[in-house]
Amino acid sequence: MAALAATTACSSSGTPGQGTNGTAPGYPQAQWVPADITNYTPADRPTGHPVRLVIVHVTQETFPDTLMLFGRPGYHASAHYTVRSQDGYLAQCVREQDVAWHAGNTAYNWRSIGVEHEGRVDELRWFTDALYERSAVLTAAICHRYRIPVDRRHIIGHNEVPGADHTDPGPLWDWSRYMRLVTTAFGRRPA
Repeated sequence: MAALAATTACSSSGTPGQGTNGTAPGYPQAQWVPADITNYTPADRPTGHPVRLVIVHVTQETFPDTLMLFGRPGYHASAHYTVRSQDGYLAQCVREQDVAWHAGNTAYNWRSIGVEHEGRVDELRWFTDALYERSAVLTAAICHRYRIPVDRRHIIGHNEVPGADHTDPGPLWDWSRYMRLVTTAFGRRPA
């Protein structure tokens, strides 16, 4: 937690839409750790730009380093959420109505929510039960909120974005397991 507190101090403060007691504006189970304004586009989604996708990423960094980078002015990258490996702890860095710069494709950024997962694509140890489970509940909530179909055409990996030069979430990401968890969590949500 000390690393997270230090990371929070590095981030910009007073971002509009912050929840109470440090909770996230879009997903109250996440801690609000805002990205710097130079790393995303303020917007008013879904008005004019419907959210139709969830894009799954793997950070290639540690959780605190990812949050520090998103909070660094001029980094020019961010994601809406970051999930910590060891316990599934969630941070929200960009409001869902704003456009995070995560996909490497402007059109995809404008119509998606980006979810980063702490870890490295070539190290299975990062893909813990807690990471999969918390991420799946988050993704199900996003799908419910924006009426996104729970399928692989609408929940995609960064490597599936046209023009992307990234390989994440990588070959060790268990898509079958993840989609089962998302489907189960989605089924538990009220209509």
